[in-house]
Amino acid sequence: MLEVSKSGFGDYQCNNAMSLFPRIRESATNLGNPNAVGQRIHDMLIHGIESWAPILPAKRVVLDFSSPNIAKEMHVGHTRSTIIGDTLARIFEFANIEVLRRNHVGGWGTQFGMLIQFLFEKFPNGEEAANQAIGDLQGFYRNAKKEFDENPDFKGRAQQAVVCLQRGEDRYLAAWKSICQISRNEFDLVYKRLNVKLEEKGESFYSPYIPRVLEELTSKGLITECKGARVIDGRKPPLIVVKRDGGFNYASTDLSALWYRLNVEMAEWIIYVTDVGQQQHFHSFFSAARMAGWLPDQKEEKYPRASHVGFGFVLGTDGLRFRTRSSDGAVRLVDLLDEAKSQSLAQLIKRLTENGQIANWTDEQLDKTSEAIGYGAVKYADLKNNRLTDYKFSYEQMLSDKGNTAVYLQYAHARICSIIQKSNKDVEELKMTESITLGHPDERSLGLHLIQFAEVVEQACDDLLPHRLCDYLYTLSDRFSQFYTNCQVVGSPEETSRLLLCQATAIVMRQFFHLLGITPVHKL
Repeated sequence: MLEVSKSGFGDYQCNNAMSLFPRIRESATNLGNPNAVGQRIHDMLIHGIESWAPILPAKRVVLDFSSPNIAKEMHVGHTRSTIIGDTLARIFEFANIEVLRRNHVGGWGTQFGMLIQFLFEKFPNGEEAANQAIGDLQGFYRNAKKEFDENPDFKGRAQQAVVCLQRGEDRYLAAWKSICQISRNEFDLVYKRLNVKLEEKGESFYSPYIPRVLEELTSKGLITECKGARVIDGRKPPLIVVKRDGGFNYASTDLSALWYRLNVEMAEWIIYVTDVGQQQHFHSFFSAARMAGWLPDQKEEKYPRASHVGFGFVLGTDGLRFRTRSSDGAVRLVDLLDEAKSQSLAQLIKRLTENGQIANWTDEQLDKTSEAIGYGAVKYADLKNNRLTDYKFSYEQMLSDKGNTAVYLQYAHARICSIIQKSNKDVEELKMTESITLGHPDERSLGLHLIQFAEVVEQACDDLLPHRLCDYLYTLSDRFSQFYTNCQVVGSPEETSRLLLCQATAIVMRQFFHLLGITPVHKL
């Protein structure tokens, strides 16, 4: 089924309808007239938006997203994985699928050996001084990295420290735990602002499973020796699973994580949300999993399956990778979010002052509203783009109240709430006794778009493209604006039906806001 290529000839077209009709003659859904569309919307008002949730074949999904590196603060580059992953999780959860939200934090490889060895050498006896040093993780990481890059002897000792850590030696594990906890505290500041829920199961969690996984792969004849390393051959370059120094790497950890998710967590679909630069890595280890018989052939549309959700880079207005002016690296995500809230608050106060409404707002209302608008603007600016493309980060554009922005949509939602409120009617009572009639062309256009809700959500679940939700939401706002311009609501003979249509639109908008991780605003 496709939307019609030419309006006026219907709403959908099916290019093989003649051959299909004899098979579905008895089960066809009757939506051939506006009353049937109105009834379906009315049923949703009675039974709730959950009654429009799509029904999908998968029952349990693992979503691996965010995944920042221990000892490094989250920066703008992590926004896409965190925001896209959270939205995909919310979509699947709405479809009544059990979602295991996994934060596969990095902290078990070479960089951690570098940090631990630096800690041991600079503070061999002073535990208190060591704790103070790693309290400033950014500075500590830069100093360790400088030593790693400039001192070959230290680099060798750091690589050996990784092996000691992976063996579980007490001294190394204690240092690792201290650094991890400091990082978690920083990560939680970001997750709290974004209202993102995650369960940490990082690289270290899967370390105990690596030997048995490698043993299974060896027994199947997949692992061979190559220049002192152990590799899975069958593709070029071969996939290294044990380095020459005996240490494990991303491939050995990721294969063990996949094995665990398939055999212990019993997931039917494992989804990884990372930048497109890691596409080759995922392609390689997915291929290894198919060779092992863990996953079906790509051409077979059946479970279990594994998917890589790649995304492009965040760019500045100059078209280059978004970074700070200093040489220290990327913008901290906490600072980025706080700036969006700050600018949102300034714009809100300015607007309310000019309209003479500022006295009607409390400080708490201003704070919560600016937070919802600011954080929501950052999320929507990311999600409205096809995730495979790069996008330019601009406060001016994302906080604009015109065009396809979260701010514009928040105003549209607040306006609908205002219309219902000014009617002095209780729509919860009206829906129990009244019906929806779509007599005007703009009522019909709005109604038809509303009932496309489930198919849009289902399509986003299938192709893992969250921007489809944004496209739908923006079009919905446009359809409602056209309806409200041409169809009087309060005081018209059709007031009751149109108030129910307003309520249905507000409910659908709020559900999409929820799926996008955005807090709706009811008053602006």
